Amino acid sequence: MITIGIPRALLYYHYYPMWRTFFTALGGQVVISEPTSRAMVAQGAARLVSDTCLPTKVYCGHVLSLVGQCDYLFVPSVKSIEANVYNCSKFLGLPDVIRAVVPHCPPVIDVDIDINKGQRPLYQAIYQVGRKLTWNPVKVRRAALEALEAHSRYRTMMHEQSLTPIQAIARLYGEGEPGPSAPSVPSRGSTVAVIGHPYVLYDEYITHRILQRLLDLGVRVATPEMASNTELGLGVERLIGRPYWTFEDEVVGAGGHYLNSAVDGVVSVVAFGCGPDSVMLEVVQRYVKRHPTHPYMALTIDEHTGEAGLVTRLEAFLDMVKRRKRLASCV
Repeated sequence: MITIGIPRALLYYHYYPMWRTFFTALGGQVVISEPTSRAMVAQGAARLVSDTCLPTKVYCGHVLSLVGQCDYLFVPSVKSIEANVYNCSKFLGLPDVIRAVVPHCPPVIDVDIDINKGQRPLYQAIYQVGRKLTWNPVKVRRAALEALEAHSRYRTMMHEQSLTPIQAIARLYGEGEPGPSAPSVPSRGSTVAVIGHPYVLYDEYITHRILQRLLDLGVRVATPEMASNTELGLGVERLIGRPYWTFEDEVVGAGGHYLNSAVDGVVSVVAFGCGPDSVMLEVVQRYVKRHPTHPYMALTIDEHTGEAGLVTRLEAFLDMVKRRKRLASCV
């Protein structure tokens, strides 16, 4: 049986159920890298120039951990999934970067996904991937339809059941970590929205388990996946009018939605050195200054971010949220 390696980083949190369904429907076996560790980050960072963003360094570390574990390595180049909206350069050139810095990696399944080129090139790209496992176009088409259905169920499940990607994947396949779990202590009644890209929010090593720490403190957590596509779209329109970057709804859309909802505070988590995130975060911060309706804190992390400093800032933010709620109840 042919094995396909998928790094547990970057777009894994967006599309893993879709990719898994596609490859298994064609008779392949999917191999996932282990959760991020210190060694992975160090090895990935050693292969790349220092200015490379943290998520790419983490991804490279996951690729290195899959060397010798699979027959093929799936590294798509997702350029655009929406008309006239483009992805960050790290996604565009990811297959070439991996080949350059990990020359001994398994053969890379490199596929370009660009909606702006039209439907025909997209279909051809899907068949190109499927031919690694079968030459039957009918079987590839059937697998692609099953994959799209799996992706739709995945997104709906996270929204309707208020799950994170890690929790949803664990429930669907029993794979990976169970994800943040609610504490046994009674909730203090506060709800904090944590916004950011999934490959940042749900990597417990680089964020020092920020979501679980909030839950352990008795705080309910809301994330971008728990909002509907309509709510995220309205959030983008509220802050910038129209999207320019793919996945902008994860920061700008979620920020615009939760800053106008019943949550008690909003925390944004972004990676240092990310060009699109630096622009999107500035948009959210300017909106907060014009509409100071909720306590807001921005956390920027890199491979040197210390756990103690992050925890201190988080606890101070929660104290501010509690004081604001107490003052509001006295008015």
